[in-house]
Amino acid sequence: MIAHLQRASNTAGLLAYLYGPGERGDQSNPHLVGGDCHGAPIDLLTHAYLAHALDAPVERLGIRAPERPVWVCSVRSDPRHRDLSDAQWAEVANRLAAVTVAPDGDPDACRWIGLRNQPRQVHVVATLAREDGRLHNAYRDAFRLQTECHRIAGELGHLPASPQPTSLVPEKSMPITVTIAAEPSGSVVARGGDSLAKSLLNHAGFAYTNDWHGPRHRLPTSMDRHEQAAVAAHAAEMLRAARCYTVHLDPALESRAKVTASAALSVGDGLVDLTDRIRATTTAGDLAREVSTLAAPDTGVLDRLIEALCAAEEQLDDLDPLGTAHALGDRFGVAWEHVGAAQNVLLGIDARIRHVGEGDHAQMRTATAEPPSTRHAALSASPAATQASASRTTTPSGPAPAPPAGPARDSAPRNR
Repeated sequence: MIAHLQRASNTAGLLAYLYGPGERGDQSNPHLVGGDCHGAPIDLLTHAYLAHALDAPVERLGIRAPERPVWVCSVRSDPRHRDLSDAQWAEVANRLAAVTVAPDGDPDACRWIGLRNQPRQVHVVATLAREDGRLHNAYRDAFRLQTECHRIAGELGHLPASPQPTSLVPEKSMPITVTIAAEPSGSVVARGGDSLAKSLLNHAGFAYTNDWHGPRHRLPTSMDRHEQAAVAAHAAEMLRAARCYTVHLDPALESRAKVTASAALSVGDGLVDLTDRIRATTTAGDLAREVSTLAAPDTGVLDRLIEALCAAEEQLDDLDPLGTAHALGDRFGVAWEHVGAAQNVLLGIDARIRHVGEGDHAQMRTATAEPPSTRHAALSASPAATQASASRTTTPSGPAPAPPAGPARDSAPRNR
């Protein structure tokens, strides 16, 4: 028994279709088998007046009525079994309505009818407006309908018998060994494993090769030693998590990976400590002192981050003599420009925070009347900015231009 749930916008048009011959002319003898329209004599009404009886709560909603207020559930029975009688289909329609639009004992439930116009099928039509002016929540109706249909089919004996469970014989298998080691040539190689291990190693960054040295997985030789150690340690963790491999990781790779991870965490841990100190402040002066660590010129966190991004952009240029990574370098440039903008916004904010709660509003207005116009002060001590300034050999005559909003960047294509 299968339920198919749909929504419609017009009750009268839907009932005209259900009472008609249908698209393939296979609908005949349409008749009601059940329903509840809160006192309306549905057995005596034609389908036009029946639509008015169903739509009465929807019309009372006015502009609050949904665009598709008609709820339609079509249920088919298993063709391998005999058809149900009208009384049985009426019970099916009542049960499906009870778990969705018309719960038992609810005096304000939605109006609905059960209509048959084909063998082995019943249509449950309802409007989603309740008698109390609220709308029915149809979020889990499809799940409730299919669950109830499954229960009804089981009661009718339409479900196949469940197969008898068979006892499982535990399989005995030996763990597969995978060895990841650094070779004297400097490359990192993984040997052993099966198809799953191959997939995990490929996902980690290893590449499969098979030559006179035998089948194995290797890391690209372009990786530096610390990156190789990090990838090898990550691959070992994935293989161990699969619980079907014995992984032997070269101790040198393992120790190098730990050093790399601790160095990366130390930077993040410093910011976590700063965040904790900011949250622990109890006065405006304490908060101003901690916030000054973020945007302080020359020594602030944002200034150091700008220097790191500038260094990364310059280093990428040095490592790319053919100029093929121009777009990648621009990403670093855009990044430090945004960080510089954030630093410009925070310049002098620690001095303003100190006045919070002191009542000196005039001084606060003076402090906030003229915000800094550029980020030049924040970037003046940056090595990248100094180098960019030194590269300018000529200065245009006339009034001095406003300082740039960060280290100078050449927007023209690079010529190598």
